[in-house]
Amino acid sequence: MPAPVNKFKARLRTGETQIGLWLGLGEATTAELCAGAGFDWLVIDGEHGPNGLRDMLDQLRAVGERSSAVVRVRDDNRSVLKQMLDIGAQTLLIPMIESAAQASEAVRSVRYPPGGVRGVGAALARASDFSAIPDYLETADEQICLLLQVETLAGAADIDAILAVEGVDGIFVGPADLAADMGHLGQPGAPKVRRLVRDLLERIRQSGKAAGILTFDHDLAREYAAMGVEFLAVGSDVTTFRDGLKTLRAMF
Repeated sequence: MPAPVNKFKARLRTGETQIGLWLGLGEATTAELCAGAGFDWLVIDGEHGPNGLRDMLDQLRAVGERSSAVVRVRDDNRSVLKQMLDIGAQTLLIPMIESAAQASEAVRSVRYPPGGVRGVGAALARASDFSAIPDYLETADEQICLLLQVETLAGAADIDAILAVEGVDGIFVGPADLAADMGHLGQPGAPKVRRLVRDLLERIRQSGKAAGILTFDHDLAREYAAMGVEFLAVGSDVTTFRDGLKTLRAMF
């Protein structure tokens, strides 16, 4: 029996747009609620969200098969990536990638030898269904989806080389940090930033890799969908909850 099929990765290859939501509250119950709302994918945010290893594990279980979980780690620390894979994450999003060399090391981190350096210990972990998947080691690499986040001028400058790295499934453009690096802190909608973001998305798609982005601007989200962006996040649990509460309070 092989490793479970990564439905998110399989759909990326079709070129269709998958609509996602960001999970920043770090709560399994919230993740379970969002998983039942019909989103194609959910980001469990370990970079800015209050999430530890067991929090991530609880949310992966809560999401289950109702949506595709994408785990954003805090950085490209190899030991952390190994743990996330072992608890059952099949799609990883790694922030702050700035070079092809860094991208190549990320690929090595998520693959077993000889193609990579992922430590062999999944027999004791959820990833292999606690050894119930006998050929997990032989089949795991094919189902791992690696998404890299480009969100600095250095990363943008090296985008073509990053895109050329074999084993990278998609590139996520981060407008907020990119805006800050461009001197527009807190202004991801600045015209100069939006032009660069659009250029990056187009270059990513032209390379044959999947392009992704998060925007809270619904008109802009529709523009990105029309472009063919393959994985598009259109909001978060935090803002949806907050805005819903404010709207309800305003009614009375």
